[in-house]
Amino acid sequence: MRLIVKKIVLAAFSIFVVAGSMAQNLNSAYFLEGFAYRHELNPAYSGESYFSMPFLGNLNITMHGNVGLKNFLYPVKNPSSQYNLTTFLSPTVGRDEFLGDLTDNNKLMFDYKMNIFSVGFRGFGGFNTIGLNLRTNVGVNLPYGLFDFAKTGMQGSNTHYVMDDLSMRARGYAELALGHAHQINENLSIGAKLKFLVGGADVDATVERMNVQMSDTRWLVQARAEVNASLKGARFELDEDGLVDGLDVESPGVGGYGFGVDLGATYKFTEGALKGFTFSAALLDLGFINWSENIMAYNEGEEFRFDGFHNVVIENQPGQENELEDQLDRLQDDVEKLYNVRTDGQVGSRSTMLAATMNIGAEYALPAYDRLKFGLLSSTHFNGPFTWTEARVSANVNPTRWFGASVNYAYSTWGSSFGMMLNFHPKGFNFFIGTDHMLGEVNTQFIPMSSNVNVSMGINFILGKEKREK
Repeated sequence: MRLIVKKIVLAAFSIFVVAGSMAQNLNSAYFLEGFAYRHELNPAYSGESYFSMPFLGNLNITMHGNVGLKNFLYPVKNPSSQYNLTTFLSPTVGRDEFLGDLTDNNKLMFDYKMNIFSVGFRGFGGFNTIGLNLRTNVGVNLPYGLFDFAKTGMQGSNTHYVMDDLSMRARGYAELALGHAHQINENLSIGAKLKFLVGGADVDATVERMNVQMSDTRWLVQARAEVNASLKGARFELDEDGLVDGLDVESPGVGGYGFGVDLGATYKFTEGALKGFTFSAALLDLGFINWSENIMAYNEGEEFRFDGFHNVVIENQPGQENELEDQLDRLQDDVEKLYNVRTDGQVGSRSTMLAATMNIGAEYALPAYDRLKFGLLSSTHFNGPFTWTEARVSANVNPTRWFGASVNYAYSTWGSSFGMMLNFHPKGFNFFIGTDHMLGEVNTQFIPMSSNVNVSMGINFILGKEKREK
């Protein structure tokens, strides 16, 4: 039984590593004039007319979470060992040393947004944008009890573990976005985007509650679990007992269609006590996708028994093959056994809401030097158990018409971080590079040991310089 749990934890650990290739919008650039993609943070923002270099207009690498590699990898304490690192499962890593840094809910989430092509231009009485993107939303939540069970195991003659809200969500879709920003008067600007969505896949696995009862004679597991898989041509694979043992996709294709909208507004005070202040608000990704083919597997609380496993090698020893890697290779064959889910084989439809984001901003331009502005941005990402909030303060300067920079500090659900942004936009060309989370400690493979990392850069072409806002 403990081997299964260890493999689940190792699977989550591998997800933490993979998540380093995912991305989101760059909040450090919210108040920075001249940034071509401000309209993705608030559709009421206008800018310079531009078109992107295909696939290179807005590249992001980001990772969010309250745990990271540093929580799962530890230096080997034996100086004669040929290995530098070991996992938390090693007997050389103390229980309190490992569990002391975890929370009740250990989360990792990321949004990947790959800009295939984007263009912005003046016309129709405002600023217009067209963008084609590929997007992925992923979230993983692993409760403290799961790690306690994996590390501690049986204590005494009768041990009981309870694990709530173990879940993983993953969704991928394509997005065609048509935006328009319109200046009502010198104070008020509004904007909106219509998004046409083509769904690729959506998988949602949730263990509402799992009870593990361990005694000298038997180990019993009782779980309430549900797995929804929405993708064209998908079918569950079954083992000899009729339990779900994997997922097979015969002919992948379009899984569904949907619709979304972004809404935004800005208001600039030009007189009175609030002169110099600009307030803004935006709601992003309000929408849904309807999936035409959904299959479901479930366990409604059935109790089942495990007899245990033997000859489990936790870490590598000199002269042996990479046993840890072998465990990971066998992971998917065993992980479904913990859920113990069955399926009735029926195919139906299913609708899912997009993960929405709300941005609320306030900025102030210095009267003596209005090229320097200070901003406060509040961001809230709504996604059920993966909801997070962030407050970011920034100083933003545009000393010339072709260069802008931002330095900022944020405090969020994931802790505190420093960010920065450099934006070069001379006539005909734009290059930007920035980060919401400075890169910290990395291992020898240059993989971040912290889960909060972000790097963003892009290359675009400016079609004409616009008059700078006053």
